Amino acid sequence: MAAPKTQGAVAEMEEEGDRSRTGVWGVAYEDTVVIFLIWPRSLFSRQDRFLCMKPMKVRRYHINQKHSEDCILEPLSLPESPGGSTTSIGSPSVPCIFCEEHFPVAEQDKLLKHMIIEHKIVIADVKLVADFQRYILYWRKRFTEQPVTDFCSVIRINSTAPFEEQENYLLLCDVLPEDRILREELQKQRLKVILEQQQQERSDTNFHGVCMFCNEEFLGNRSVLLNHMAREHAFNIGLPDNIVNCSEFLCTLQKKLDNLQCLYCEKTFRDKNTLKDHMRKKQHRRINPKNKEYDRFYVINYLELGKSWEEVQLEDDQELLDHPEDDWSDWEEHPASAVCLFCEKQAETFEKLCVHMEDAHEFDLLKIKSELGLNFYQQVKLVNFIRRQIHRCRCYGCCVKFSSKADLRTHMEETKHTSLLPERKTWDQLEYYFPTYENDTLLCTLSDSESDLTAQERNEHVPVISEDTSKLHALKQSSILNQLLLRESLEN
Repeated sequence: MAAPKTQGAVAEMEEEGDRSRTGVWGVAYEDTVVIFLIWPRSLFSRQDRFLCMKPMKVRRYHINQKHSEDCILEPLSLPESPGGSTTSIGSPSVPCIFCEEHFPVAEQDKLLKHMIIEHKIVIADVKLVADFQRYILYWRKRFTEQPVTDFCSVIRINSTAPFEEQENYLLLCDVLPEDRILREELQKQRLKVILEQQQQERSDTNFHGVCMFCNEEFLGNRSVLLNHMAREHAFNIGLPDNIVNCSEFLCTLQKKLDNLQCLYCEKTFRDKNTLKDHMRKKQHRRINPKNKEYDRFYVINYLELGKSWEEVQLEDDQELLDHPEDDWSDWEEHPASAVCLFCEKQAETFEKLCVHMEDAHEFDLLKIKSELGLNFYQQVKLVNFIRRQIHRCRCYGCCVKFSSKADLRTHMEETKHTSLLPERKTWDQLEYYFPTYENDTLLCTLSDSESDLTAQERNEHVPVISEDTSKLHALKQSSILNQLLLRESLEN
């Protein structure tokens, strides 16, 4: 196709857009794959009314003929199989923006591949388009009313190469205000449909489901089954009111279990009993939060255009910091990993970390605490003391300094100096109340139970008796402070 002239350059639309984006785009056809980078708009340069890519950012890769139809583009994620132009009878289809080719809605990637190869047009952030069919139909109509370059930016690749090797691609993105408004409107309409579906499921009393763990049947509302699995089997996928398309969600989870796949780590096991033992012992009776397959079942992922539940939750947390409230009933604690005293190993629980230090470094913190009768604050001092010595690459057993932590660790393990603590007066100092590392989670996991308080009272024998403050005037007259002040004045 002839190189079109651009009137809607990205640089001109930057003032109306509120986001800069860097992406990798590509196109595959015949025996060549062309890959070019979409940099932030401030890096584009204008030549002959075209947006030209920097030459160093453009590369060509020649491939074998048998792979000539393979195409993997980001963020479009096109499939490897070649696109088709026919669709089954009766199935909904989406037309090409420029020609009469039609593709099934389920084969969206084939349409995108067709438009890139045949018409050299790229749609940015296509995964964020809520209704792809209506989006394509809208721009198909608009392109018949005005020149395409009124809406699309033209990107010239290989701008320093000979003219016959230069190629122009059209970029349709939400930097264009009209495109941005269209995407937001489609997002609002999809959110409306999702909320209606959610409300219907919340009020539905004809739900029928079977527990995935005990095969007990439940009738009525979906919340009965979800609450049962959370209460009886410690399997919590979230509040029922936050879930949409619940039946499909449960079927997806049941299918994974039928395939002997763990829902959290997604490993496959040889039989059902092994899978159950694994999920119980490893506390994997939960879904993998990083699996994007589950995002469509949570209403939070439909709230804002282009934002995942993690981003929305992060904004909510920031609002709580800006506007603190007294209600913490929905607080969910996320476990933080504690780091080993001698190496980089991390563990989610204090017990696991103690087991690691005992096995790998022959340092039994629980035994030392018991033998020395350490209370909470003494444990803090000991941990901070060891942290500081390891940070300085100094062995606390023989006071020898090493050039690296690796050499120090080797020395301490070979000489068994990890368990050779110095005298109590060496580390039981006020300076070790202060942590060596500000984010030392291990300090937060140390035990401060009632037994520690008893040990402290037994070792130090310092009774603390509160004074009766009901009669302040009499207290001032009989206070021991008066005697101390009088003695000090006589001495002076």
